[in-house]
Amino acid sequence: MQPAKALETIGKNLQAQYERWQPRAKYKMHLDPTMEDVKKLCISCRRTAKNERVLFHYNGHGVPRPTVNGEIWVFNSRYTQYIPLSMYELQTWLGTPCIYVLDCSAAGLIINNFKAMMEQRQQQLALQQQQAAAAGLLGSGGGVSLPDPMREIIVLGACGGNELLPQNPDLPADVFTACLTTPIKVALRWFCSRSLLRHDGISKELIDRIPGRQTDRKTPLGELNWIFTAITDTIAWNSLPRALFQKLFRQDLLVASLFRNFLLAERIMAASNCSPVSYPRLPPTHQHPMWQAWDLAAEMCLLQLPALLADPNAEFNPSKFFEQQLTAFELWLEHGSADKKPPEQLPIVLQVLLSQVHRLRALILLGRFLDMGSWAVDLALSVGIFPYVLKLLQTTSSDLRTTLVFIWAKILALDRSCQADLVKDNGHLYFLKYLDAPEAGISAINRAQAVFVLAVVCDHHPKGQALCYAANLLQVLLKWLRALLPVLTTSSGNILLVKWIYICLGKLADNQPEISRAAFDEGASDLLAGLITAQIPELRAAAVFGLGSLIHSLPGRTVVPDPAAAAGAAAAAAGSGGEQLQYLEIIVGSYLAKG
Repeated sequence: MQPAKALETIGKNLQAQYERWQPRAKYKMHLDPTMEDVKKLCISCRRTAKNERVLFHYNGHGVPRPTVNGEIWVFNSRYTQYIPLSMYELQTWLGTPCIYVLDCSAAGLIINNFKAMMEQRQQQLALQQQQAAAAGLLGSGGGVSLPDPMREIIVLGACGGNELLPQNPDLPADVFTACLTTPIKVALRWFCSRSLLRHDGISKELIDRIPGRQTDRKTPLGELNWIFTAITDTIAWNSLPRALFQKLFRQDLLVASLFRNFLLAERIMAASNCSPVSYPRLPPTHQHPMWQAWDLAAEMCLLQLPALLADPNAEFNPSKFFEQQLTAFELWLEHGSADKKPPEQLPIVLQVLLSQVHRLRALILLGRFLDMGSWAVDLALSVGIFPYVLKLLQTTSSDLRTTLVFIWAKILALDRSCQADLVKDNGHLYFLKYLDAPEAGISAINRAQAVFVLAVVCDHHPKGQALCYAANLLQVLLKWLRALLPVLTTSSGNILLVKWIYICLGKLADNQPEISRAAFDEGASDLLAGLITAQIPELRAAAVFGLGSLIHSLPGRTVVPDPAAAAGAAAAAAGSGGEQLQYLEIIVGSYLAKG
């Protein structure tokens, strides 16, 4: 093949790999560009991307190694020689946020020097700011803290500063790029080259024909991709600081996918005495024990490959990986505690929530884990539980409801910031329907958990209050109160439910005049006043809170909802405790002030 044709083929294949990996992104390819070409390309990409992340891929095969100053090589305008291009200049054109993929020898030189230049630039800016402050040019407000110049920059390099790219006939020439863009096939080829399967007719050609799609978990390729995602997430969560894991594996789908594949590149290239580098820097993970679970899953799939390719009607036997990991998690639950090492299977449990086969078991085990305490909820949130359980609110399976409501109650008890995302996708309707479900099998405690979730949704959240009111939450709460209050006793199992209904009423109407007026019109004030004299302190406090919220939120001062009833309740309570009477004097005073 002619050199020009080979160059074009390499470029097209690289772009095709990225397009298969991220089909929605836009790609621009430049082969052997000049410095001016690179500048125009970077400025154009930043203009198109606006505030989105830009990925810059540098294929340095066949060109000189980076300079000791961390510069890469491009052609001059006449294509007569290579000239160095500083990464600092490149960053100036490309802006942030961005990702650099450096598939070249001595990539570590580029990262180290680039980071040093950015830090030097920050020090210069800080010095200029101090000089300006000393000259009185910044005004009375003083200086402004400078942001970290590397905060929105991610760099992935193929090898260390003193290393050369590996050459392995069993792997692609651009093995680092192949790991990042086609991880499953590269992982299978590498595994096969090191196992006894290479003697059983499993060839590179067979692996390239593995059936299925990555998005279809019922096919061999889709299941392997699913297992690979679970394993690499697990390795990262167990190896990285929590904040770094959140940044790299949970905030951006593109970044998360790249770093999962980067872990594979580290494993494969470490076998060739090559150490991929990155910024932010990751700890070594190529010897993590979870890679053995990947090898087992890969072997079980490859053993079926000849039969699947020979007979299109052959049945694929799914892996037992997730079932086995759930069993391991269940064993941890029997012996684990806050003082012991967290369960390493937690990221895998979240992946199992995507499977209809094991979903119920995974939810039950997850509920048991969250019930161990706030530390367990915090761990689950750190691994990224929220989008998984949010998506499950769209399911209609009745067997999941009780466990799912319990899990959401645990999450919102610790982190109420989820309320906005919950109502954004109409998740509040799930709990409202569960509360109002006619099934006798739903216990009062389970309904109380649903009311608690709805109360949190309304807590200082006007949008949540409006959406819950529009969904008839007020009528549902009052219906339950009318049904429960006549049969309520100190030994009744409904006390918790009634308490949270009162609190939820108060949260729903808090600072919402329209909702408060509607509650008075529906008779809510009389239902609340009826339990101000209750013997149970929690019920009295909940009733006072609910009634106080309704009164405080009334739009005007002309409506007095049966003040005689409240005054009578105060008189009846006069002999039952000074503290109770003090609460009631405040409420009756509010009634009269409205009159």
